[in-house]
Amino acid sequence: MRDSVRWRKQSRIVLILAQELNISEEEALDRFYNSRTYTFFADPSRGLQAMSDRYIADEILQEGNNEYDRRDKTIS
Repeated sequence: MRDSVRWRKQSRIVLILAQELNISEEEALDRFYNSRTYTFFADPSRGLQAMSDRYIADEILQEGNNEYDRRDKTIS
């Protein structure tokens, strides 16, 4: 995938995250780059770049929910 296409795709994913989580674009960008899903997205051999923006955003959201669940269990 060409860099310019990938950057636009990343921007759309970040905007979805910001809207879904009701956070700023900067916070959404931070979540995107620090997600496990991003490591797969950054590796073209994984094929994640071919998936829809919504699919990738949902993967990151699910990843965040799982992280939240783990924190709750360790606090309890």
